[in-house]
Amino acid sequence: MSGKTVSCGTVLLDPHGRVLLAHATGTNHWDIPKGQGEPGESESASALREMVEETAIAIDASRLTDLGRFVYRRDKDLHLFAARALPEELDLSRCRCTSLFPRREDGVMIPEMDAWLWVAPGDVARYASRSLTRLFDTALSLAELHRRL
Repeated sequence: MSGKTVSCGTVLLDPHGRVLLAHATGTNHWDIPKGQGEPGESESASALREMVEETAIAIDASRLTDLGRFVYRRDKDLHLFAARALPEELDLSRCRCTSLFPRREDGVMIPEMDAWLWVAPGDVARYASRSLTRLFDTALSLAELHRRL
């Protein structure tokens, strides 16, 4: 075992090839909906659960394209899936985050994500972490994914 954690996530693209990014509360960091699996949970089930918890968007497993596992950081790999957003999933004002964590200052439980954006591939670097930007620039082209889905 490598000791790496594996985060499972979904790259959701709109009809124009923009990717859904969620804002991590209390940071300047935007990310795709993703997170670690629970015991006995498949990678796809983890990705779908994280999508619901972080956006309230429920995607049927049959819509997922398995993109495989990617090196993300020294301590973490990503197992990613992709899907094309349906018309009813495009309105991000309907997004909600139900996964909570304690705020560092006072321990008050706050949502993990607090805003959502459709971001064009060329603009990802303005929002996302260096790790996610590097992944999309090297191992997983959003433009290519847009053509494939």
